[in-house]
Amino acid sequence: MAVWGGKNPAMERAQSFNAVAAQYAAARPGYPPALLDAVEAIARRPLRGADALDIGAGTGIATRLLRERGAHVTAVEPGADMAAQLRADQPDAPLVRADGNALPFADGTADLITYAQSWHWTDPARSVPEALRVLRPGGALALWWNVPDLAVPWAAAQEARLDRRMPGYHQHGLTGDAEHVITGLGLGAALRTESRSLRWTRSVPLDTHLAMLGSRSYFAVLGEAAAPILADERRELLKVFPDGTVVEPYGVDVTVAVKIQR
Repeated sequence: MAVWGGKNPAMERAQSFNAVAAQYAAARPGYPPALLDAVEAIARRPLRGADALDIGAGTGIATRLLRERGAHVTAVEPGADMAAQLRADQPDAPLVRADGNALPFADGTADLITYAQSWHWTDPARSVPEALRVLRPGGALALWWNVPDLAVPWAAAQEARLDRRMPGYHQHGLTGDAEHVITGLGLGAALRTESRSLRWTRSVPLDTHLAMLGSRSYFAVLGEAAAPILADERRELLKVFPDGTVVEPYGVDVTVAVKIQR
């Protein structure tokens, strides 16, 4: 799902997903139907029949959901192992290896461009104008993230523990404030932007929850050093979920920017 270029710590984290591609595909959560309902409502058009580009598609979690809604989706993923996992899971899905900051598509060829859990790896000053270039008039740029719902005490406690154990945890800005970032680019005359927040849960075995944590970039770059942190999390979570089933609470932050027709 990485869409950066260059050599820096963020690039190292972005590339780290390739080492955990299969784990990512198996353990990461999907998205609730209400999310795609919100995208349709803000965009004021159905997903069915839309020409869509899923940028930073990773292993294809959002790609699959968009296709199930009837969109014609091309997955765009630069990471070799993530792309290979997507290809193995969805062999009939069109796939392009490309960078979200420089889209290899002609002007005005997409109705929808999505970034599911990936826009924070881009340079918005480049990726937003690129999306505007590729979108048709009335087309939409949709950005969304699953984030732990910190209104739930155990989830807030877990995030606090991880922040103490891993310096720089989430410092790259997994953001729910994408609307502010986009409007700050001075493109207000070209875009109609709206954000919403949703909540949902999923119930998974404890091992799946720990694998989900391990698929995050902060854990992936640690390699074997992540094992004691995950072992400690297992002990803490068994205090809350002694039957070994974890009810994961999520907030989904979604921002949709619609290209104004002229």
